[in-house]
Amino acid sequence: MKLKFIVPILLLFSLVTCNASSQEESKSVPHLASYWHKIKDKVLQCDLCPRRCVLDNGQRGFCTVRINKDGTLYTLGYGNPVAVHVDPIEKKPFFHVLPGTTAFSLAVAGCNMRCLFCQNWQISQSRPDEVPVYDLPPEKVVDEAIESGSPFIVYTYTEPTVFYEYMLDIAKIARAKGLKNAMHTCGYINPEPLKELLKYMDAVNVDLKSFNPEFYKKMGSMAELEPVLETLKEIKRQGVWLEITNLVIPGQNDDPAEIAAMCRWISDNLGDDVPVHFSRFMPSFRLQNLPPTPFEKLDEIYGIAKAAPLKYVYIGNVPGSGHENTYCPQCGALLIKRIGYQVSAEGLTDGKCKKCARPLEGIWRR
Repeated sequence: MKLKFIVPILLLFSLVTCNASSQEESKSVPHLASYWHKIKDKVLQCDLCPRRCVLDNGQRGFCTVRINKDGTLYTLGYGNPVAVHVDPIEKKPFFHVLPGTTAFSLAVAGCNMRCLFCQNWQISQSRPDEVPVYDLPPEKVVDEAIESGSPFIVYTYTEPTVFYEYMLDIAKIARAKGLKNAMHTCGYINPEPLKELLKYMDAVNVDLKSFNPEFYKKMGSMAELEPVLETLKEIKRQGVWLEITNLVIPGQNDDPAEIAAMCRWISDNLGDDVPVHFSRFMPSFRLQNLPPTPFEKLDEIYGIAKAAPLKYVYIGNVPGSGHENTYCPQCGALLIKRIGYQVSAEGLTDGKCKKCARPLEGIWRR
């Protein structure tokens, strides 16, 4: 495979117009939800994520997307994305997936966490029926993705779990039409819906926010770490390509011993070939009082992760650091050079190192 791509920076902000259909105030039509059961009368329980919200008639789940209407659970996040973009695949971030290609990306408003540091809080902390959205049923999503020339549809920006039914229906159609599916997720989903979804996923990037359960409780509105770890293991068991992102927040989740324990767990339970992206924190949402992550701290974490040992460690949000590149773990040759979203994969041929012919883990063919 001979790849040399320069991804235009304009792609970062290229909004898909969906054939002239404009964004308008939400007209959400409730769509029957999956994964729930009735408790009594009009009281039910959602079984999609570990929160397992118990809802009386008229109540919404923690995510604000799923609602009990007369004893039946519906989703308000179907066919109404709040964001639709064509991005570089590296923005997701996926570094071992078709480098230099684009990803047709979409999101519905809502999330099943309330992270104080959320980088997309304007849409993740909104309700899908209270924001401007696009009218985009699953079939049209796939048609638009094909027209864009993107080999992947990626469910991202907010939390894809909360628009599970919409994502799953799109993924099934996309797979049938030769497109690949990927998502960037917090991993807060129950095992059964996850297994069904993974049948149609080609790649998943999971935000492993910390290796400290107390961090999840404090920063994610009483979320738990263990279900996320189980999600990571299930993705590996199902043979879906996995990458991990960890946003390094000064004084919150950057303890060297904790980072080392997390990296050892990844190596022992998922494999030392899982790419891990450590991203620089920038003040956002409810943590604007904290400083950006120091470059020195990111360099320290890079060394810790490599010593774990992890083969593929990357530093994000620091273009030009040198820690964005991919090197052959066998001979050390430079395989993929990255400066922001400028990508050159001249060191690869058919997914193998040109110098020593070692296969590089990942997805290299459309």
